[in-house]
Amino acid sequence: MLEVTTTSTTQDGPMPEPLPPKSPATRRATLVVVCVTTAMLMLDIAVVNTALPSIATDLDAGVSALQWVVDAYTLALATVVLGAGSWADRRGRRHVFLVGLVWFTVASLLCALAPTIWVLDIARAAQGIGGAILFACSLALLADVFEAGPQRAAALAAYGATIGGAFAIGPLIGGLLTELLNWRAIFLVNIPIGLVTLALTVRWVPESRDPHPRGADVPGQISAAVGLAALVFGLLHGNEHGWLDPLTVASAVVAVVALVWFVRHEMRTSEPMLPPHLLANRAFAGAQLAAFAISASLFAVFVYTTIYLQNVLHLSPVEAGLVYIPATVAMFVVAGATATLDRRIPVAVSLSVSLVLVAVGLVAMTAVDVAGSRYTILPGLVVACIGAGVFNPVMSGLVLGESTSDHSGLAAGVNDAFRQTGIAVGVAGLGALLPAQSLLPGGSPQEFVSGLHHALLVAAVIATLGALVCVVTLRAPRPAGDGVVRETAGVTA
Repeated sequence: MLEVTTTSTTQDGPMPEPLPPKSPATRRATLVVVCVTTAMLMLDIAVVNTALPSIATDLDAGVSALQWVVDAYTLALATVVLGAGSWADRRGRRHVFLVGLVWFTVASLLCALAPTIWVLDIARAAQGIGGAILFACSLALLADVFEAGPQRAAALAAYGATIGGAFAIGPLIGGLLTELLNWRAIFLVNIPIGLVTLALTVRWVPESRDPHPRGADVPGQISAAVGLAALVFGLLHGNEHGWLDPLTVASAVVAVVALVWFVRHEMRTSEPMLPPHLLANRAFAGAQLAAFAISASLFAVFVYTTIYLQNVLHLSPVEAGLVYIPATVAMFVVAGATATLDRRIPVAVSLSVSLVLVAVGLVAMTAVDVAGSRYTILPGLVVACIGAGVFNPVMSGLVLGESTSDHSGLAAGVNDAFRQTGIAVGVAGLGALLPAQSLLPGGSPQEFVSGLHHALLVAAVIATLGALVCVVTLRAPRPAGDGVVRETAGVTA
């Protein structure tokens, strides 16, 4: 991980003295708040996987409306998290974090009370906005209380284990709540968690902000949201209604125009939402592409493997969730072990190998069949989750290492935007490889399994490309220079 080093003077005069280290109680409480909140956010992507068949039956949902239960959340999160990151740097990360907790908790209640599938989709989008605010602050809060070194490495390992572990254990928790209570319980459980973390944040988490805050980029925010929403809508609509359907074609045109305009706007405006200088940093840009790759492959395909376990193998929600337990344990153990390997293995090696493991695991998962055992998927799933266990904490460390503490909210926001965009686009794109009606209860098992094989192979290709990007962009660290700040994206700004 590249670290920011400083001296006592610069060309502009003396540098400010570093703040005194935070107390152990403050560090522990902040870590607990961030990890619990992050687990809640990731669970709200994963728990719906096992609940989707029940939601489809209860609310009489079609294919695209059902996929929007996942994508409305991740897409809103992806498009808002960048603006939320700069807002947190400007207004104060603790303050914005508290706003996000209240917003997310209220939106969870709206999801639980949704009378129709489209009301649920809208409530899920609102939930994603709250999730974006929380995600944008999480890494920045950790960077504020943990100094660079072994303690920060351990905190990042815990954070990375939380991301991967919560996503992997989500199907089991969703299955338990759905089978023992009702699918609405997967959203109601967020309310007590939100209230407890709200109280802990008020009591223990310190405030931090950027002394030179950035302005809001409203045109960039709108164009990014329109472009990504049109892209995902086109993929979902095309799979159900045909790729030459006028609405599908119109969505593709809107997506291209909006995203091209977004890029041009970000390159010209004085205070862009996605600063070009960040992506001019080869290591930082490569990290974001790698984050997109693992999200668009492994984390996106979880939706369809869970449907396979329930609709094809006819497992109950709890039985489907239990299948993921060995992979969850492996991910936790591997992520925790990264704390002891800090600085010993180059980042390029760690990330590229982790993505190769994900690709190998996804290929191995193509052994699933219509009449196969529930355990056929397990070897490949364990290998892929081991790769994810390595990937998540290393990625978090790289993002913080490639930014200054003042800009950590923005850097974390960029990383989360690429992660969540990967899930949203991956769910829509991989879903296009499965016949639409096979995704619903009662669909053709043979057609679904054939499409799942194609989706797994495409996901493996995406993960492999991510590994190649890591090899190319992270292979050569930059020199630190003599007695000056190491040139990173944040310092260059």
